[in-house]
Amino acid sequence: MFLKQLFLGVCGLSFGLLASAGVFTVLVSVGLIPRFAGKMHVAKKVFALEEAVVFGTLTGGFCSVFGRYGEVGSFVLSRQIFGPGTVSVWKVIGNIFLCGGGFFAGMFVGCLALAIAEMLNSIPIFSRRIGFRHGLGVAIAAAALGKVTGSLLYFARGLYMSGM
Repeated sequence: MFLKQLFLGVCGLSFGLLASAGVFTVLVSVGLIPRFAGKMHVAKKVFALEEAVVFGTLTGGFCSVFGRYGEVGSFVLSRQIFGPGTVSVWKVIGNIFLCGGGFFAGMFVGCLALAIAEMLNSIPIFSRRIGFRHGLGVAIAAAALGKVTGSLLYFARGLYMSGM
């Protein structure tokens, strides 16, 4: 039993490291962090921006895996730390933080989408460099068809309900 748990723990840690490496690889390949630093005119602070992205990713991963430890608001409301009359105030503060988090997450996803769209402009240049002249449209259509098929299967089979 111990070996099974150890194996599962090693696999979970390995898969988490691989997933985070994939996220950071995408961010580095599209040059998102240096682009943020350039647009904000803080090129000297690029390492701080990179650390902020790493910290945000780790915090988001921790809160998604250990959800009950990320629920500070329910802890405060259940214990009534600041008195019984402050429940509505804490709900308003929680909604403000939720709106702020959603706003910044939306900005990040939008910037990432624009950076990936810019990177897609390099596909025709890359295909000419490697001599891939014929069939590029078929390759892109096949990738799009595969994505659509996967999405349809995902939603038709109800896999989103099981958390897989």
